[in-house]
Amino acid sequence: MPTLASSGHTPEPHRHRDIAESFGTDAERYDRARPRYPDPLIRRIVAAAPGTDVLDVGCGTGIAARQFQAAGCTVLGVEPDARMAELARRLGTETEGAKFEDWEPGERRFDAVVAATAWHWIDLTGGAARAAQALRPGGLLVPFWNVADLPTDLAEVVADVAERLMPDAPFDFRAAVQRSMIDGYQVFLDRAAEGIRAAGGFTEPERWRYDWEFTYTRDAWLDVLPTQGAFTRLPADALAELLDAVGSAIDARGGTVTVPYATLALVTSLR
Repeated sequence: MPTLASSGHTPEPHRHRDIAESFGTDAERYDRARPRYPDPLIRRIVAAAPGTDVLDVGCGTGIAARQFQAAGCTVLGVEPDARMAELARRLGTETEGAKFEDWEPGERRFDAVVAATAWHWIDLTGGAARAAQALRPGGLLVPFWNVADLPTDLAEVVADVAERLMPDAPFDFRAAVQRSMIDGYQVFLDRAAEGIRAAGGFTEPERWRYDWEFTYTRDAWLDVLPTQGAFTRLPADALAELLDAVGSAIDARGGTVTVPYATLALVTSLR
């Protein structure tokens, strides 16, 4: 899982709009390949919220939105990529096209504002302030992420090929080789919590964590890889070269790869 390189300062992913709004390049693949979220997390959010009206920020194709709908919620999505938003609508999620910082709730209020692996594409303080405008008193703000620790041998293959193909890309491809991405992501959760505090009006954020793993076949993991932000804009020939290298590495492991995940959540409520 490549991360945006810091280049000597704290990265601000939301400023990379070309990446943030590139996931619709193959929206159907994104919806098919991206992992879902732990059902216990979805149920816990629904149980803790004062009601069932949910706003899904950066809803993408509606993966998390449909999980909340299955849990009995009414969900409105907000999504800046028109291609992703259109697929979300076709798959059953009412979705409005906008950057969340620019979106206006009007008189509408929600019991929970959630963001599933999307809050890093939003200004952390501005997004929290907008969420406060959209929430009822006692409503929850819950950004959460699926974070994977790719086995080191595969992470090295990805880094070797990606650094050669994309020498000027703003990504740290070695991060997944050098450290646990799950542990390293705690730094970003710290920053997200600071943004919530700076916005004001919220309780002190709690952290929830759900650990799980998934075993991918070769083809299934090669379906996931192009949906990652580092590779959504990669030319077809370069992407094919990357997938060939990773596919060969998975073949050498016996044709499957088990990926540990942690789903990390920040949870706060509007006072």
